[in-house]
Amino acid sequence: MKKILVFVLAAALAALTACGNISAGGNEKQETVKIGVSGSDNRIWDFVAKKAEKEGITIEIVRFSDYVQPNLALAEGELDANAFQTISYFNAFKKEHNLDLAPLATTVIAPMGLYSDKFKNVSEIPEGGKIAVPNEATNMGRAFLLLQEAGLITLPEDFDGNGSLGIIKDNPKNLEIVPVVAGQTPRVLPDVAGSIINNGIAVDAGFNPTKDSIFHEDNTATPYINIIAVRFEDKENETLKKVAELYQQDDVAEFIKNEYKGSTIPTFVPLSEIGE
Repeated sequence: MKKILVFVLAAALAALTACGNISAGGNEKQETVKIGVSGSDNRIWDFVAKKAEKEGITIEIVRFSDYVQPNLALAEGELDANAFQTISYFNAFKKEHNLDLAPLATTVIAPMGLYSDKFKNVSEIPEGGKIAVPNEATNMGRAFLLLQEAGLITLPEDFDGNGSLGIIKDNPKNLEIVPVVAGQTPRVLPDVAGSIINNGIAVDAGFNPTKDSIFHEDNTATPYINIIAVRFEDKENETLKKVAELYQQDDVAEFIKNEYKGSTIPTFVPLSEIGE
């Protein structure tokens, strides 16, 4: 009888261990979900976390300062999900690094903007002016599309969204494109005519992307909808699906609209609409 009891207890312990980071909290019904983010602005997730607590889910936010580690940490099982990236960046990153990740739900669009300490209008940017852009291929491509929309450069018709210095077809002002690490784009503002800064980084630097930028992208750009990402094996995990459902409710959308005043826009569309 004792041997049977020991076997049952061992099996139960193994089942709990197999759940990974989604684990029991202070009582049997409470679960903890670790979500990786980039930057320090967690207002939306703080709001969602309060809702989740009532559903028996504790959301633990894990902060990163870049756009690389949150995906690597997720793939390695250090996180249960992350929420910091556009679908275009996600698709390119997981392909490049051969990661078995999947989108779980859409969240927001966070417009990328062109900022300047020296000029108030795109037309004022001078011949030969320096423009800082994020140095990672998908964010650089996004920055180039923004510069094209602003009328500063022209890209090839078959542009695939991945940026490189040699891809620009026409550069009438002979702008000098300066790739820098995304997190450094606000810091180089004193040294350039303009800097293209990702939304989250801009907010952390004290900017309102729609008010302080001299030009910002169209907020309906499908490739730049942000997502919650998980490991492929967890796509059907009921706890994670519940978190996504709580995020996509009307009260969260209203909170985002009121809190961010248009600089971050709730965009709860099906994954099928963004190519997944």
